[in-house]
Order: sequence, then structure tokens, then C-alpha cells
Amino acid sequence: MAVGEIFTAPVEHIASGGAGILSFQGKRIFMDLSAPGDTVTGRITLENRHWARAELVELSTASPLRAEPACPLYGICGGCSLQHLNYETQLAEKTLILRDAFTRLGGIPLPNEIPLIPSPPWEYRNRIQLHRIPNRKGGNALGFKARKSDAIIPITDCPVSDPELRAVLREASAQPPSGQDRFTLYSRGNTLVSEGSIRGKTQRRGTVILRGKEIRMDAGVFFQSNGAMLERLIDDLLSIAAEADTGLPMADLYCGVGTFAAFLGKQFPRADLVEENPEAIVLARENTRGMETRLFAQTGDLWVQGCSMDTRYGFMVADPPRQGLSPALRRALAQKGPPVLAYVSCDPATLARDSGELLAGGYRLDSLTGYDFYPQTAHIESLAVFTR
Repeated sequence: MAVGEIFTAPVEHIASGGAGILSFQGKRIFMDLSAPGDTVTGRITLENRHWARAELVELSTASPLRAEPACPLYGICGGCSLQHLNYETQLAEKTLILRDAFTRLGGIPLPNEIPLIPSPPWEYRNRIQLHRIPNRKGGNALGFKARKSDAIIPITDCPVSDPELRAVLREASAQPPSGQDRFTLYSRGNTLVSEGSIRGKTQRRGTVILRGKEIRMDAGVFFQSNGAMLERLIDDLLSIAAEADTGLPMADLYCGVGTFAAFLGKQFPRADLVEENPEAIVLARENTRGMETRLFAQTGDLWVQGCSMDTRYGFMVADPPRQGLSPALRRALAQKGPPVLAYVSCDPATLARDSGELLAGGYRLDSLTGYDFYPQTAHIESLAVFTR
């Protein structure tokens, strides 16, 4: 195949980045905005030895799994990649992506069923990031990054965002902080905070109610973007932790503002929290006040080097960024991890990689559950539970 070549083929499934997967002349081809069951005519835009990328030239036959996108900027804005699929198909394809990461990338067999917990498909997103668009008159429009580009497109509404955030976008009442071109807003319930100002008021910190408990957060510090799904995940972690050895301490790795430890820690005599962001660890101290804790404002690697893994833990929860566990922490957990380890992941590929080393170190994968934190996108959150 060559760049510019035209071909026609059926779309089989959705890949981890949201593109459709096709097969033509023995090669896997990835095409954005295509749906399983489509027959498409495409043009090769990038050719690799084992795979290729293509752009849609003509939709020869439309799949019955398609849906009409709710956003007029879909395909232009870079935020969503699956609005052209109905929600049931989105869930089914994400389940296949999660399974494929383990079986094909990790070589790890899985049970027949992987539950994927659904979310409200619209107005679920509590946290958004806006970019300044300077203009010649000195004003500032706001927008999101464009699809596969660093360009910023103006935004006046976003159907996946929390209703209060949609109102702020329609009013154009958010302003970035001085000297900052990118800033974050968060809204849930009665909480509305921003790194900049909203309706002329500035408030970075606030309190979010999760399962009836107040959690302190800051708009400039990472916090999960789907509060309803976060509550469901917390419920499941509480059930898992209750089956662990609650007579020993627990650890919360990559703890952020300490959300998980705030709910799980009271079951254990002590909770050790590890987080490299100093602003987050300050909030974690507030959110676990009244509990017996040790806080480590450092990376997981430094924590391991400090011999903290010599402590006998009954339970650990780890919620690393997209890169997954660091190599040193992964090795330490495989060798000396607790009897029960709950691994919260935002990337199936790195979860599968880390799972392979944990299994080789003597763990068993007890369960794997997906959580649809981000409907209309290809992002997948999941929880893998390992026992010795």
C-alpha cells in the first residue's frame, strides 16, 4: 500500500485511541470517525510496515450502530472521539479494547465476562480545561484544543460537561488567571471553582461531597472528572478493602488529594499516603484529618528506596497516571507487595504491562472491572484486584 491509495473495506472494531479498525491486503488500517459495521472508502495518509492510517473519503454503507453526534463541533473539537456511536456500542467496544490489551499485549487470559460500569452519557464531566484565544482587540475568547492539532477552537457549550459548566460556557463568564493561557474549572453540586475567575469571582479551592463526605480539592490539582463514577469506584474499593487484613496498615499510592484513603483508611490502624505533588499532599492531609496517617511527599521510586516497603501492609490501592507504575515500584510490588492490591488504571495497555510483572511475582488477578468515566471518548478507567 502507498500513501494516497484509495481502498474500500468494512470496519471491524474500535481501537484504543477511538479510530475504527479495518483490514485490507493483510494490513491493519486505522480510520477516525468510522464505526463497526460501516463499509468505507478511504485514502491512505500514513503507511507503516505493519499498519496504516487512512482518512474517510466516502461512507459507502452506514452501520446501524451509528448515532447522530450531539455536539455541532464533533470531529473538529479534540475532546470526544465516539459521539458517532450509540452508547451501547461504545460500552461494548471499550470492553473489547480492555480485553485486547490483556490478551494481545499482555498475554494474560481473562474470564469470559468483563463488567463495564456505565455512566450517564451526557453532562457527566465535572472538570474541564479551557485555553485562551487572544484576539487583536486585546480580548480573550476561550476554547478547547482542536482534533489532532494545537489550534484552539472557540467553545460556547459542551454537552458532556456538568450543567453548571455549560452555563458558564454559554455566558462566557470564565476568565483565565493573569499570565496563564490554560486553566481548569470544576463543578459538582454547589461547588464551582476555577484557577481563574467565574462571574467576576475567584475561588480555587472548594469542598466536593462524595458519598456524604466532604473532600477538599483545588481547581489546579488533579481531581477525577466524573463524580458519579468516582462514588461507584469508592463503593467497590470499600468492599474489597473490607475483605483484606484490616489489622495491618494500608497504603494509598499516587494518592492525589487523598480521596481513596479518606474513605478506606478508617478500616485500618494506619494509612500511608504517597504523592509527589506537594499541593496535593497538603490537601490529602486535610482530607484524612483525624485518622492515623503517614504522608510521603515523594515519588513512588523514592518511597521504595526509603525502605517503606519493609512495612507489612494488609492492603494497597494504587492509582498511577497514564504511564502506569514506575519500573522500581512495579518491581517492589511484585516482590513484596501486600496480600491484596487494588490497581486503578486509566490506560489498559500500561495496566496489562504492569499486571504481567505482578503475576510473575506471585500475584493472581482476581477481578477486572471497567468504569466508563468518559462517555463519548475512547478513554477507559478500570480496576484490577490482585491477591497473593
